[in-house]
Amino acid sequence: MAFHFSLATLLRVRGVLEEREERMLQKIQFEISQTIETLGRTDAEIAESNDSRMADVLKPLIGRHLHASYGAVTNLKQNRTDIVGQIAKLEELRDRQLIVYEGARRNREMLTDIREDKLSEYASDMARLEQKALDDTYIAKRRRA
Repeated sequence: MAFHFSLATLLRVRGVLEEREERMLQKIQFEISQTIETLGRTDAEIAESNDSRMADVLKPLIGRHLHASYGAVTNLKQNRTDIVGQIAKLEELRDRQLIVYEGARRNREMLTDIREDKLSEYASDMARLEQKALDDTYIAKRRRA
């Protein structure tokens, strides 16, 4: 008689759900890291533009070049603000997804623990039955002799 866990299908479903939630969490974490890299590049562009403008302070420039430079920095700063807001939203989404993932993991672990308990109980019962069969065989042989 082989071991059969009556909730095996449910355990597989909960395992799949846990994996899906974990993949979603990893995706959000990847998006956060990509956005942080974009923020770093934007900060570098702003610093580079400021350095360039400071180096050109004493040089004679056409007004529209200076105006374009300030416009570019303004756009970069607005992009930076948008990126910081996006990071905050992604972190909030990550926190909510982490709660969902932990719930899915707890549900799966609960069934896994039940399965392990049942398997241990089954193994114990099988060992007891096997020992009983050996004892019965020994007693039967002893009576014949």
